[in-house]
Amino acid sequence: MPILGQGTWGMGEDRRRAKEEASALAAGLDLGLTLIDTAEMYGEGGAEEVTGQAIRGRRDGVFLVSKVYPHNAGFAAAIAACERSLRRLGTDRIDLYLLHWQGRAPYAETIEAFERLREDGKVVDWGVSNFDLDDLETWTGEAGGARTAADQVCYSLSARGIEWDLLPWCQDRGLPVMAYSPLGQGRLLGNPALVAVARRHGVAPATVALAWLLTRQGVVAIPKSSRVERLRDHRAALDLVLDDTDLAALDQAFPPPRRKTPLAIL
Repeated sequence: MPILGQGTWGMGEDRRRAKEEASALAAGLDLGLTLIDTAEMYGEGGAEEVTGQAIRGRRDGVFLVSKVYPHNAGFAAAIAACERSLRRLGTDRIDLYLLHWQGRAPYAETIEAFERLREDGKVVDWGVSNFDLDDLETWTGEAGGARTAADQVCYSLSARGIEWDLLPWCQDRGLPVMAYSPLGQGRLLGNPALVAVARRHGVAPATVALAWLLTRQGVVAIPKSSRVERLRDHRAALDLVLDDTDLAALDQAFPPPRRKTPLAIL
């Protein structure tokens, strides 16, 4: 799984913008951002359709992630939902298929569905999203739960709550954490300390914010943008090396958590 990719939350909601959004995702692929994260929830399948347009003719070069609604969890419902996602994406497989957040269906039934999909070659790996540590321990404790391949959660300089317990637990077990909203939905980019570090390196604040995330063991970042110039800023994070002075300045501006905080859900 690539450590830096592209998100699609907010895409597929206006069909008049579908071509533009697909072109942006394709441009990101051209830059080397070969992971695309989507979900049946985004635009009620619209984002999956946009993603399908973007990857047409180049599927083998893409690491594709999608997510199933909690109300489509369970055995038969999750399999049917995955089939619908595959049709919208125009592919025969999803590289990583996630339960979007906890629902009412027993975890065991959803894990059984994910395993059936894996055995049938329709998903390569599977995991969860928006699971805090208690939920993740319960999920992985189910039969087959040890096959969980990732937990996708909100994580950024301005949202460091998972460092309290979830992130160390995942790191100890080699379980990747996918960081959505890694730029705080843009709200953190004007922070003076972040801007100062960016100026010191001659890069955009977004580049620094993403590079900081990539210093974290086992973390994958999935920023979203429909603008090519911002995609270039995102890609530059792979080449930026932050030194101890940079990291100390960012820690002072965005302190790590002093107590456990609840997860956001997107």
